[in-house]
Amino acid sequence: MNDDDGSVFDGLVEGAGGDSSQWAFGTGFEDPLAGVDTTPPDGADPAALAAYCLMLGDDALIMSQRLAEWCSRAPDLEEDIALANMALDLLGQARLLLSRAAAADPGAVPALPPGSPVPPEDALAFFRDAGAFRNVRLAEVANGDFAHVVVRLLLFSAARLALLERLRASRDGVLAAVAAKGAKEVAYHRDWAGRWFRTLARGTGESRRRLVAALDALWPLVPELFAPHPVETSLAEIGVGVDPASIGAEADAVLARVLEVSGVGRPDAALPPGPSGRDGAHTADFGPLLAEMQEVARAHPAGVW
Repeated sequence: MNDDDGSVFDGLVEGAGGDSSQWAFGTGFEDPLAGVDTTPPDGADPAALAAYCLMLGDDALIMSQRLAEWCSRAPDLEEDIALANMALDLLGQARLLLSRAAAADPGAVPALPPGSPVPPEDALAFFRDAGAFRNVRLAEVANGDFAHVVVRLLLFSAARLALLERLRASRDGVLAAVAAKGAKEVAYHRDWAGRWFRTLARGTGESRRRLVAALDALWPLVPELFAPHPVETSLAEIGVGVDPASIGAEADAVLARVLEVSGVGRPDAALPPGPSGRDGAHTADFGPLLAEMQEVARAHPAGVW
């Protein structure tokens, strides 16, 4: 293409009415809940429903960010793509859940400059401070080696799959739909991690050493997955949410089976009781993760995504 013809970029800008800002970030997305009835179920407090959606959405968002950091770093191309796809699965769940939170309680969405085109789910992802995130700490701790990502994904997906399977019966139609789709995705995540767990445990002495080290490091964060927060308890009582304490036995049975076939013993360490990620208490690893994830959005709050 010569100068007289212009360029592909010029053509795209012309098609956007001369506004080039969107090409810096993407082509824009439609409201993922457009046309969906987002009226909270009878008896559900909108603020509590939004808080619950933030918990589940933040779990998926932060876990997705950690998995995405593995792009181009996995042992081979197939696993690299698998990890990226699983990150995208969780990002999709996060987008729907954060959108659901914003629809239930618009007051939960951070205020942005007048005229900002940032959609509510992006505002929740990129313009909240660390203390406003409600994800479990297992999702946020810094990445380690390949054994670390395998163990973390197994622990996380065993609990999340059990939760999503129950959430399919939620009286909230949006949560039920998100759970039905997400359960299929997370079932693959859990099976992928379980297969690699066994492979590494029964591989070389070095692969087993790394696997056991990762399990010892992450196991203390497991109880937080099943510790009920008052918001979760209250919504479970009216058939909207799931009490995480109710999924502990099912998830533990899965983990016990994987440990047994892998010939790996169960660690017994656990964090002492206290404020958790659900309360906005996070690890030292969370700040740097959030700074990187939010850097571009905060630098361009008027950008079109």
